[in-house]
Amino acid sequence: MYASFFGLKQLPFSIAPDPRYLYMSERHREALAHLLFGVQGGGGFVLLSGEIGAGKTTVCRCFLEQVPPDCQVAYIFNPQLTVPELLQTVCDEFGIAVPVGAVPASLKTYIDALNAHLLAAHAQGRHCLLIIDEAQHLSAEVLEQLRLLTNLETRERKLLQIILIGQPELRTLLAGAGLEQLAQRVIARYHLGALTAPDTAAYVAHRMAVAGLAGPLPFDAAALRRIHRLSGGVPRRINLLCDRALLGAFAEGRARIGARIVGRAASEVFDAGAAAPRQRPVLLLATGLGGGLALAVLAAAGWLAEPPGPRWPAGAVATAAATPAAAAAPLAAGARAARGAAVVSAPTVVAAAPLAAAVAGAGPP
Repeated sequence: MYASFFGLKQLPFSIAPDPRYLYMSERHREALAHLLFGVQGGGGFVLLSGEIGAGKTTVCRCFLEQVPPDCQVAYIFNPQLTVPELLQTVCDEFGIAVPVGAVPASLKTYIDALNAHLLAAHAQGRHCLLIIDEAQHLSAEVLEQLRLLTNLETRERKLLQIILIGQPELRTLLAGAGLEQLAQRVIARYHLGALTAPDTAAYVAHRMAVAGLAGPLPFDAAALRRIHRLSGGVPRRINLLCDRALLGAFAEGRARIGARIVGRAASEVFDAGAAAPRQRPVLLLATGLGGGLALAVLAAAGWLAEPPGPRWPAGAVATAAATPAAAAAPLAAGARAARGAAVVSAPTVVAAAPLAAAVAGAGPP
């Protein structure tokens, strides 16, 4: 809707994990380094935690692109499983054939098949890696079974390495009574914090540049500071807030976005005092409503109630069709591709425009 109004080729703030928009802050690079160290260290468990929307999926995607070529990866993204379901899923993800009889396979059948696979892989010089996302949902029984799976080892390393990725509750879970032995096997752990204010500004500029912005950033310095404060530096919340601010500026015909528009956008997408943003009916505009109807709905929402501000020059195009973001490949598919021969390639990060250049020529907010 607002893409051509701001000189963009596509919408820059989709919450879909499009690899073209990958932005690795210093903290994301540190998290990636911990994962790579854990795999090369030969230990049992590696832990990556972070708030919802902090970029854990981004880090995991980069990691899957850089796992060593001799590493076979299994990826579980739905860990709400019983112990038998876990073992069956692990075998399925590693491509392990389990004998099927008239009765369901026992735990011993799955464990024996997995151990045989791990020994065969070790004999062939391959390492086996299990990644479990949303691991804060694992039960204590499943976590204990995972610990037992790492008992098979040589003098140099564990034959199965496990990466647990989850929200901060995961750290609390592992610190609980009964899981001390598992906690002692964690050789690397990292908590992915929020972006700093400079990183937030660079993140916004980066995504706008990838979307095709050729001129100055429409967000002024005050707007960027307020985006950081209201989003808490969480990338997913930044995306939601910036997308709504751009939509609001488009509705007002403004070429520049100040702190006022950002504040109004935040009132639309975030519940007051809530940790998670909420959706409002106006989000349906992004599905392709016509320009006139869109402006009518935005006017009803209060976007057009403010006095006019800086406008585009006469003759500027003020309508745009929504450009859907390209669908990103699921992480599970990336993990499966890594089973045979992992692709070792560092992700390309488009340099973000400096903040000074981003706000060059800014008028009053």
